[in-house]
Amino acid sequence: MSVKNDKRIRRHKKIRLNMHGTMARPRLFVYRSNQHIYAQLVDDDNAKILISASDKDLKAKKGEKKTDLAKEVGKLIAKTAAENKITTIVFDRGGTVFHGRVKAVADGAREGGLIF
Repeated sequence: MSVKNDKRIRRHKKIRLNMHGTMARPRLFVYRSNQHIYAQLVDDDNAKILISASDKDLKAKKGEKKTDLAKEVGKLIAKTAAENKITTIVFDRGGTVFHGRVKAVADGAREGGLIF
């Protein structure tokens, strides 16, 4: 593994020490790869993924930017969470910087009605 990825994993472990998702207030975990972005609502008490969404679920328009797709992923997960009566969450950025596509997912989720 690269040094950059090792640092991200170390940061994520430190973040996860103080963060815990429950059924009433699940953890919104965001994973960003080079090409795609994934978001999951996780119940840590039962070790269960409640809802998941990614930009693969969306139909990308030609020339659409990755940040625009990330915002749509946030809106999609917020819409699905609202259907399952989930309103408040804990945001987990996965050790990455809260900037760019990760921030776009958070903004889309807030626009969709999630509170965190």
